[in-house]
Amino acid sequence: MSWHSHTTSQCLWCAQPILQSVVAAVLWRRKLHKLFPVFFTFLLSQVAIFAVTFAVYDRSDSWYFWLFWIGEAASAILGFKVIHEIFLDVFRPYHALKDLGTPVFKWAGVVMLLVSVVVAASNSFTRYPIIHAVTTLERSVRMVQFGLILFLVIFSRFLGVSRKQVSFGIALGFGLFAGTELMLLAMYSGKFVGRGDFDLITMLSYDISIVVWLAYACLASVTREPATNHLRTQRWEQGLADLQRAAPNDALIPMFEGMVERAFSRTSNLESVEVDTHSQEPADSLRIKSVAAGSKASD
Repeated sequence: MSWHSHTTSQCLWCAQPILQSVVAAVLWRRKLHKLFPVFFTFLLSQVAIFAVTFAVYDRSDSWYFWLFWIGEAASAILGFKVIHEIFLDVFRPYHALKDLGTPVFKWAGVVMLLVSVVVAASNSFTRYPIIHAVTTLERSVRMVQFGLILFLVIFSRFLGVSRKQVSFGIALGFGLFAGTELMLLAMYSGKFVGRGDFDLITMLSYDISIVVWLAYACLASVTREPATNHLRTQRWEQGLADLQRAAPNDALIPMFEGMVERAFSRTSNLESVEVDTHSQEPADSLRIKSVAAGSKASD
């Protein structure tokens, strides 16, 4: 990169912790950190990661390398947890849908971690397999973040989610950054953009995302929209609630357990009947023999 590009990238990089600190301060002042504790922790962690990596940026390349990629992995994990937090806020009135989505998020996180480990193991012959593992994890999280904002844009009127809500603004910021980074990754792999342009546009898009968070933290309302066009969502909620209530009686496992118990009980009954018949046979034969002997004696 040229000197001008290097200076621009340094300014964009240094602007990130400043903006993130302002967003965290606004959330604290408006007491929104209690409603979004994971997002608040994410902002503070980003500031801490910048402070540590910037301190060793020009002093030790090896320390900067490891601290940078460890920070990227922590950011990806916290970013995924922020998505779950937004999901819980969006589905707060719908308890059945929220209960269904929580294990789905947990298993999705486990799958992404397993895929990252597999990618790292498959690239063990390289010098730094951690790069492949963290990059895979980050791209998976970016896909989920971009899909979340598309989901909210499409289904916001069915869920009663106002586009002035803080949760919508957080998802919008993540979605803008994730969509930009995924598009740049595709262009970079196709040799349409260089590494310098890739880094500059990525940092600029991340700064814009932080500005979006700041705008929503300062101006957005936390209230939901009035209950309009929610009949379909309420039907989904009622259907899941009915399934949960019917699960203890109509579940497959209890049904199979009952079938096995009935089968064993029938088998035990048949065995007891056979034992009784076998035990009665000697007594019957003795009775027949005694009768025969009595008849002979009378003769």
